[in-house]
Amino acid sequence: MQIEEKLKELGHQLPEIAKPLASYIPATVVDGFVYTSGQVPILKGELIYKGKVGSDLTLNEGQMAAQMCILNCLAAIKGEIGDLDKIERIVKLTVFVQSAEGFTDQPKVANGASDLLQQVFGDAGKHARSAVGVIHLPIGSAVEIEMIAKIRA
Repeated sequence: MQIEEKLKELGHQLPEIAKPLASYIPATVVDGFVYTSGQVPILKGELIYKGKVGSDLTLNEGQMAAQMCILNCLAAIKGEIGDLDKIERIVKLTVFVQSAEGFTDQPKVANGASDLLQQVFGDAGKHARSAVGVIHLPIGSAVEIEMIAKIRA
């Protein structure tokens, strides 16, 4: 429970697992890795950050959306493996940002997620990452994140 305690120290609470929006599961384990489906900033069944970053939302709000996505990724992982302390390291994030025309700060939006993971997991939270601007995301979400993590043997 050290990871969840660290999250609480940082002012975050692990949400309930977000219900899938279509025909998929929140996370799956294959060969010692856990893969999450794309997670959007849903809290208690409500989309918290909606719209395009750079017009409807500020950069800071995009970063907050990315943090909420990561908390949902961690909740999905916990639902699959039972305990976040089983995570050996965060391997990769793919961050999709619903972007206003001309908005090019997707990496800064993604930092909202990356920085939180590094605060929680330390060096094991450092990861490879892609940050991609898109025209639309499911249900109008501002950000969607997929995560891959290695599980301790």
